Amino acid sequence: QLQLVESGGGLVQPGGSLRLSCVVSGFTPDYHAIAWFRQAPGREREGLSCIVTSDGGSTYYTNSAKGRFAISRDNANNTVYLHIGSLQPADTGIYYCVADRQIYRLCVLLKTDLASWGQGTQVTVSS
Repeated sequence: QLQLVESGGGLVQPGGSLRLSCVVSGFTPDYHAIAWFRQAPGREREGLSCIVTSDGGSTYYTNSAKGRFAISRDNANNTVYLHIGSLQPADTGIYYCVADRQIYRLCVLLKTDLASWGQGTQVTVSS
């Protein structure tokens, strides 16, 4: 069973940046991709970005995340990062990392019904 722990959230002024971290522990061969999702107040949960943690390291971005978001990985430390630049108040929300063994299901279809979730980290963008 996997455990995912997000960190790096906080209160940030508009225009600032953050780097969120997701550390995975447990039976790590159980996953091959990690994605970041966001739950903003009053809005549906949305997928942002996904990275293949096995061979290749391909990355995927939804339209919401193109341009200001960058996903990366540190396989030696079972950690995936999400860097967010030029933060806006609309970026406020809880950010979750999600792991799945099927790359296509998570990274392309953004289906999470069989995925493992972290507890989330709160990001608040406000002056």
